[in-house]
Amino acid sequence: MNMRTRSIFSWVVLAVAVLVAQGNIQAQTDETVLSNHPAFQVVDYFSDTVVDEVAIALEMTAEELSQAEEAERLWIEEEECWTVESTASADEVNDNSLDPGAIIIGHVTDAHSWHLFDYVSKEGKEHSVAINLPIILLNHGHLDIFMSGKFHHGHSDYKGYRLVGGGLSKEEIICVDEDGNPLLDEAGNVVKPIDLSLTKTSSAIVIVVALLVFLILHSARQYRKCGSEAPHGLQSLIEMLVVHVKDDIVGPMLGHNTDRFLPYLLTLFFFIFLCNVLGLIPFFPAGANITGNIGVTCILALITFLITNINGNKHYWKDIFNTPGVPAWLKIFPLMPAVEVVGVFTKPIVLMIRLFANMTAGHIVILGFVVIIFIISNLFGMAVGGPVSVVSLLFSVFINVLECLVAYIQAYVFTMLSALYINLAVEDHE
Repeated sequence: MNMRTRSIFSWVVLAVAVLVAQGNIQAQTDETVLSNHPAFQVVDYFSDTVVDEVAIALEMTAEELSQAEEAERLWIEEEECWTVESTASADEVNDNSLDPGAIIIGHVTDAHSWHLFDYVSKEGKEHSVAINLPIILLNHGHLDIFMSGKFHHGHSDYKGYRLVGGGLSKEEIICVDEDGNPLLDEAGNVVKPIDLSLTKTSSAIVIVVALLVFLILHSARQYRKCGSEAPHGLQSLIEMLVVHVKDDIVGPMLGHNTDRFLPYLLTLFFFIFLCNVLGLIPFFPAGANITGNIGVTCILALITFLITNINGNKHYWKDIFNTPGVPAWLKIFPLMPAVEVVGVFTKPIVLMIRLFANMTAGHIVILGFVVIIFIISNLFGMAVGGPVSVVSLLFSVFINVLECLVAYIQAYVFTMLSALYINLAVEDHE
């Protein structure tokens, strides 16, 4: 298997591993009980009183009285439906108020649809435009597959499922009964299906992997076509990055083992770098905060952890349980072996959190400067909001340019530390 084939195989394995690990963090919502509303109590009292008095005055038969009670029930249901619609309208009005936290967190977290933009119709109603993604649910052995548009952005139930959350709380799908009430298990917890949906982050990973495969295959085709000629265009960019990773990152760390682990480390660098760069572009097919998802960084760190420990030689494991250069009583205690074992697991944790925290922080800062424009405008009007928007926009551009540098630095650091950890496990001791 040549270098290019192993590299492509690494991309596919990496993509599958990340996609399989994608999960959706669950949250809970409250249900409003309409039967306790004072208006319904007045309606019940008034209706019961009228029916009873009419029955006595006209000496209704049992069948006629039953028909009157049925008419009363239908009338009350109409009142309930009207009240639910009114309550929903009031909630929608409240939702239109600016919530900076919900706006920022909603943009950096995962979702079951790919939001593009909002617009206000001539009637004054706000509408969201989004790309619907496949919903794949496994509930008690039954598989349900449909598009996220069936939920109408969380305003409708479908097939006994409801999409809840968003904003400050993570999106989740819960089970509901025919009346729209959340189903509860024996412990009183909301019943949730196993969610295997293709979310925004998962879809973005597919796009990144497809783009990577195209870039590398295109460069390889150019090499076969041009032969020994100097590279040009996209081919020269790819060659520069490959040589940089091999000579400046992996080579100094792994030495004669460079070629053995280069396909994985090249894949790691290009995947992280491209994810970081696309996350800074605010429109489709970019804009997804892939490396700001703790699940993605966890899987990347886990792959490095497995490669490191599976390929570890006898000297690696001997140094963990019989650390050289320390007093014997520390080995017998055993303090140092315990510290070394903990270190085996803290290394991937550090990789995971560093990448996740740095990329998420950058997105939050940029969005924070944008949201400040609307906050100041709502509080003090456009006279103050206008000048503030100029300053805020300049800071946003500056942070965005800085994030371009951070995108490269984080890919560099993750790849370098992965190479370092692998080298500690496979280096030969003379």
